[in-house]
Amino acid sequence: MFIHIFGFRWKPTATDADKVRARKEILAFHSVIPGLVAVNVGPNLSPRGQGYEFVGLMTFTSKEYADAYSTHPAHLALLEWLVPLIDAVELDLQA
Repeated sequence: MFIHIFGFRWKPTATDADKVRARKEILAFHSVIPGLVAVNVGPNLSPRGQGYEFVGLMTFTSKEYADAYSTHPAHLALLEWLVPLIDAVELDLQA
């Protein structure tokens, strides 16, 4: 298994509708991204979150599938509108 973790700090221009849309589109990846076996996203509940308000954890069957996800059309479509609205951090690990 390969784990991809991410966190977002929303920029002031991000609306509540943007936040709902991001969650919905990321959760929908489960049905379209090959090798993706689980997707979890939601608000960061940690008091030590350093401003990262939204977090996600994606589990892939292998690093190769996680690498392919980065150029999948569904992911690229999300990034096109989302990147201007966030400061992001990403962490990956082999499980």
